[in-house]
Amino acid sequence: MAMVAWTHGAALANGSGWRNRKAKRCARVHARKEKFATFEDLLERSGVPVLVDFYATWCGPCQMMGPILSEVQKNLAGTVQVVKIDTEKYPQLASKYGIQALPTLVLFKRGNPVDRIEGVLDSKQLTGRVRMFLDG
Repeated sequence: MAMVAWTHGAALANGSGWRNRKAKRCARVHARKEKFATFEDLLERSGVPVLVDFYATWCGPCQMMGPILSEVQKNLAGTVQVVKIDTEKYPQLASKYGIQALPTLVLFKRGNPVDRIEGVLDSKQLTGRVRMFLDG
């Protein structure tokens, strides 16, 4: 069975989305569905570290992560890939990685988990935390 994950790219976009009151244009998460044979395939195909947001659609704090992940993707453009995995559609992945709280973010580097964050961090904190693992 193929796996479907949402991958994020940050961009400035006109129209609806997460608005920055100081700008006429707004930052918005451009997510696209991508199919992968396996989660490991997703990790292997990425040439950069992968920040995985394990979430559920009913989770309020998970919904707060959208604009935060967009900002992180913008701040770290080209150095990290942001991916969202719905734990209700892929419970085997949640179990494999011990996801017990939502949201949980796991940073993978060369296919291995190197950091784990449970709960919501603001974009500055999350960007700084990810950067610590990019420099090595």
